[in-house]
Amino acid sequence: MQERLKDWLERPIVRNGIIAVILFNAVILGLETSGPAMAAAGGLIIALDRFCLAIFVVEIVLKLIAYRGGFFRSGWNLFDFSIVALSLVPGAQTFTVLRALRILRVLRVISAAPRLRRVVEGFVTALPGMGSVFLLMVIIFYIGAVMATKLFAKSFPDWFGSLGQSAYSLFQIMTLESWSMGIVRPVMEVYPYAWAFFVPFIMVTTFAVVNLLVGLIVNSMQEAHGVEENEKTDAYRDEVLKRLEAIERRLGERDGG
Repeated sequence: MQERLKDWLERPIVRNGIIAVILFNAVILGLETSGPAMAAAGGLIIALDRFCLAIFVVEIVLKLIAYRGGFFRSGWNLFDFSIVALSLVPGAQTFTVLRALRILRVLRVISAAPRLRRVVEGFVTALPGMGSVFLLMVIIFYIGAVMATKLFAKSFPDWFGSLGQSAYSLFQIMTLESWSMGIVRPVMEVYPYAWAFFVPFIMVTTFAVVNLLVGLIVNSMQEAHGVEENEKTDAYRDEVLKRLEAIERRLGERDGG
């Protein structure tokens, strides 16, 4: 019974069905934010939302029955359980913040779709390396903020009046959002050689450090994909070996007979 239920939950049609319900529920939660939609079919929308939640609860219960204690040893199962449990909190229907958190159910599509899981697992694997890069970024920003405050605070207090303001302005420059016409060119009108500070800063942060982060994430995703492929290969090999052993056993029994 337990094994059959486990096999049923692992079927592609069941997985795809859960993904379809998650996406449908995302649309329903979006419609709840529309005044005209709620005025026209508010009762139906709320009923459909509760129906989707009921499906999620049934799925969690079935998984608890099928996997028992092993259910809580999977991080993805804990993720699903937490999101569904949050939706069942009584205050979720009363407090605006808790009601808004129901949209987190859409995140369940990550645990239901293997490809999305691989992306998230690759990102999580990259976090230790990313920590070192972020520390490097903090050091660069701190140095840049101190220099910018000392150089430009007098003439541009709104952008570089304090360490915090300088750091935020440098972050805007790093993202290349209105960096030239919005900040750097006005600064260069007062300080003609300011480009000697801003251009190296952009080269180091935007084109070097940020791309280093991207490279770490891509590398981790490739490693996660490789591990998954190796696991599939090992599982296929074990299955082939079992079948060969079964064939040899039947041949031995036939020859012996």
